[in-house]
Amino acid sequence: MESDPVTPSPELERKAINTIRTLAIDAIQKANSGHPGLPMGAAPMAYTLWTRHLRHNPSNPKWPDRDRFILSAGHGSMLQYALLYLTGYDLTLDDIKAFRQFHSKTPGHPENHATPGVETTTGPLGQGAANAVGMALAEAILAKHFNRDGHTIVNHYTYALVSDGDLMEGVCMEASALAGHWGLGKLIFLYDSNDITLDGPANIAFSENIGGRYEAWNWHVVTVRDGNNIEAIDAAIKEAQAHSDQPSLIIVKTVIGYGSPHKAGTSKAHGSPLGADEVILTKQSYGWPHEPFYVPGDVLELMRSAQDEGTDVEDAWQAKFDAWRSEFPELAHEWDQLMAHQLPADWDADIPAFDPAKAMATRVAGGTVLNAIAKHILTFVGGDADLAGSTRTLIAGAEQTAQGSPAARNIRFGVREHAMGSIVNGLALHGGIVRPYSATFLTFSDYMRPAIRLGALMKVKAVYIFTHDSIGLGEDGPTHQPVEHVMSLRTIPNLYVFRPADANETAAAWKAAMTVDGPAVMCLTRQDLPVLADVERVRAGVSRGGYILSDSDGTPDVIVLATGSEVSIALDAQRRLAEGGVKARVVSLPCWELFDQQDAVYRESVLPPSITRRVSIEAGVTLGWQKFIGPNGIAIGVDHFGASAPYEVLYEAFGLTAEHVVTAVRSLLPSGG
Repeated sequence: MESDPVTPSPELERKAINTIRTLAIDAIQKANSGHPGLPMGAAPMAYTLWTRHLRHNPSNPKWPDRDRFILSAGHGSMLQYALLYLTGYDLTLDDIKAFRQFHSKTPGHPENHATPGVETTTGPLGQGAANAVGMALAEAILAKHFNRDGHTIVNHYTYALVSDGDLMEGVCMEASALAGHWGLGKLIFLYDSNDITLDGPANIAFSENIGGRYEAWNWHVVTVRDGNNIEAIDAAIKEAQAHSDQPSLIIVKTVIGYGSPHKAGTSKAHGSPLGADEVILTKQSYGWPHEPFYVPGDVLELMRSAQDEGTDVEDAWQAKFDAWRSEFPELAHEWDQLMAHQLPADWDADIPAFDPAKAMATRVAGGTVLNAIAKHILTFVGGDADLAGSTRTLIAGAEQTAQGSPAARNIRFGVREHAMGSIVNGLALHGGIVRPYSATFLTFSDYMRPAIRLGALMKVKAVYIFTHDSIGLGEDGPTHQPVEHVMSLRTIPNLYVFRPADANETAAAWKAAMTVDGPAVMCLTRQDLPVLADVERVRAGVSRGGYILSDSDGTPDVIVLATGSEVSIALDAQRRLAEGGVKARVVSLPCWELFDQQDAVYRESVLPPSITRRVSIEAGVTLGWQKFIGPNGIAIGVDHFGASAPYEVLYEAFGLTAEHVVTAVRSLLPSGG
């Protein structure tokens, strides 16, 4: 029988905390860039959490039932890097010395793809806190789905270290309100309350009662008055863990830049190196007469005990998991697929082919396809920003989240688009939730753009659904009519933006979105559209991002390119041009990003360089179409805000018509066609 770990002496614990502090100070000084103040002040709370509470295995950073730690205050990244190195993750002292250098494992802000043990990319304040809510929600959903009486295989906490700046951000407030509403009892925020921001004292712009605010959101709140008192911090974490029906906020009063004689407690410690002289004085205040990057042997031995402890904890879990697997083999098979990021063999079996005899809005088709997928993937979850009746994104027959009930497939986010995007990212990052989705109107993608951008940076497997995708929504007017949004989303790297032309392209777009290597956006119509008949051509074409939808007899005189609701207009124009003896090819480009990934032979077969007469039509800004139509092509679109009127009136008034396309084509032909 193994003995319990020996409790380290207070002196050794102080030495370990100062090792964390000085590694951060030295790395930032060497890089001549970074934020030393947070690691210096927050080191005791981080040490307490990581050595006394955090269930993790440095030898297996992806162990499914590990506790999650999120440094939402990502500017304090050296705190996390020091902890990861000291506890034995795949990070060396040389990596610490390479802080903020090109291609290092220790970038300026934590990046989940760069550093083993980093759960999410943080830095834009508030995002990590909202991601943490998503991870805690994922834990609740997976626990409900997989745990059985006597067999608990999903049971872990999500911890986030948050700052004054995090708690100022609206996204953090939105997500925190939801966490309290849902009662996410395994979510714990440790608040580094040092009352300092980049520009000076936080009370310049931040004076509310934070504890009162969180209590009003149904959080349990506890305050630790001395951020160096690790016993008080330890007791506060235990108290938070005991509140199983509420998330917890632990307010830890700290001193930014603790130990710096001239910069502690001031904004000078926030975002700049201390300076060589101040580093020496600070180390003297710690009683640290050592060279840069010094790690005492007894400290490393203490901290590296996390490796053996982590292996023991995972082994104990594995024994429980094996017993569960033996009793529930079908569930275990599902678990294995999810953890391997694999889709079930029949996941797309019920995606329909839509009847061309009946026009249909792509939002309606999208809802049908979403439900066809949901039948086969029981951890396919998502929700909307109080717009399910319009976005058509509810999973039929499934439970909905409610007060005190977070574990449901239909997630009701309320009117909180920014938090919705960040929480969905957290769901995807947790593992086990397959392609979580969000839904709102396209014009409100602006409210969640920071979350979409970070999702793309991390290549999360999520789908952001946006309906009412153009002036085609009509009478609601320019406030709700997106014109710049589709093109704006296309500018985000790693993001697949789908704007399907009809119900069958929508089905094919969903199939592609479930298999691409990053997040996907669905831009869907409110208005009904004709349904394309050639389903096999459509499916094959959408999988490649762009394709020849309808060709001319013989070499085309012109190529007409379109997306979404304007594809049917392009087809109408093609027919009219043919009547006048002009041969036109219609190219549908539902996903530019997928099309750009095709080889040159395929792309040139669709858009031959020899055919330079080109016209594009899309109900949005024309900026960007030049990459496909060239400098002499004509882009038909909407380079201004919309108006309140029936959509048919607006399409006519703004020139989104077959007649306008025909006129543009003829202007490109010799002698005007």
